[in-house]
Amino acid sequence: MSGEPDALVVVNQLRDLAADPMNRRAIVQDQGCLPGLIIFLDHPNPQVVYSALLAVRYLAECRQNKEKMRGELGMMLSLQNVMQKTTTPGETKLLASEIYELLQASNSEDAYKPKEPSCRRKPQFFLGSTNKQAKTVVLHIDGLDDSSRRSLCEEALLKIRGVISFTFQMAVKRCIIRIRSDLKAEALGSAIASTEVMKAQQVVRGEDGNEVIIPFPEDGSVAVEQNVNLPDYLPEEESPSQEPDKAVTSVGTGQDGAGWLGTAANFLSRSFYW
Repeated sequence: MSGEPDALVVVNQLRDLAADPMNRRAIVQDQGCLPGLIIFLDHPNPQVVYSALLAVRYLAECRQNKEKMRGELGMMLSLQNVMQKTTTPGETKLLASEIYELLQASNSEDAYKPKEPSCRRKPQFFLGSTNKQAKTVVLHIDGLDDSSRRSLCEEALLKIRGVISFTFQMAVKRCIIRIRSDLKAEALGSAIASTEVMKAQQVVRGEDGNEVIIPFPEDGSVAVEQNVNLPDYLPEEESPSQEPDKAVTSVGTGQDGAGWLGTAANFLSRSFYW
C-alpha cells in the first residue's frame, strides 16, 4: 500500500484541524493553506469539494480571518463556480452560498468594528512559501477548454527557464504559476500565445480588493529564455526552514495535528509540480 495519501484523506484532516478554533488563525496566516483549499474546491470528487467547503466554513467563523479569506485570489470566484455548476449537489451549493454570503457581509461589518490587537504570528506550515527568490503569477487563459489544450499549455510553460511549478483550475480557466522573481510575467503570456490557440491575461488584485484582469502586450517583444532539458526548479536549501524538526509547526491539536499538517503540506506542495 502506498504511503501517499489521496486528496480526500488530506482535505478531511485539514477540515478536522480547522474545526479546532485554536488552529484557525494560524491556518489562514499560512501562505499555502488557503490556495490549497481553493484548489480542492475545483476537485472532480464531490466529497473532496464538500470537505474543503466545511474547512473554509470553519475558518470563516474566526472574524479576524474573514478579510484575508475574502481577499485571497480565487476564493470568491471558486465559491461562485461551485454554486453555479449544474452538477453540484444541493447541500454543497447551500454551503458554498452560505460561505460566500458570510465573507461578503464581513466587508461592511469590518468597517464599523474596532481593530483587535494582532496575535503573535506562528511559524508557517509550508516549506518555501516565503521564498524571496520566487513569486506567484495567476493567469486567466482564454481557450483553456479541455485536456488537450491543457497539455499544450503545460508544454509551453515547461519550455520557459525560470518556471518553478504550476497547477490548473480548469473550471475557471486559470493557471497558478510559481516563477523566479527575475522572470517577467509577460514571458508567460508570450509562451501561451505561442500555442496559437490560447491567450493569457494576468489576474491581479486592485487597490479596492477586487480582481483585475490585465492583458499582455500582443507584440511578443518579451525575450523568453528556454529550458534545454528540465524545468529550472529552485533548490530546497533556499527555503527559510532547513531543519526537519522545524519544518512543521504544532498548533492547537498538538503533535498529531503537526504531523498531519506536514502530510498536507507535502501533498499540496506536490500538487503544484505537474
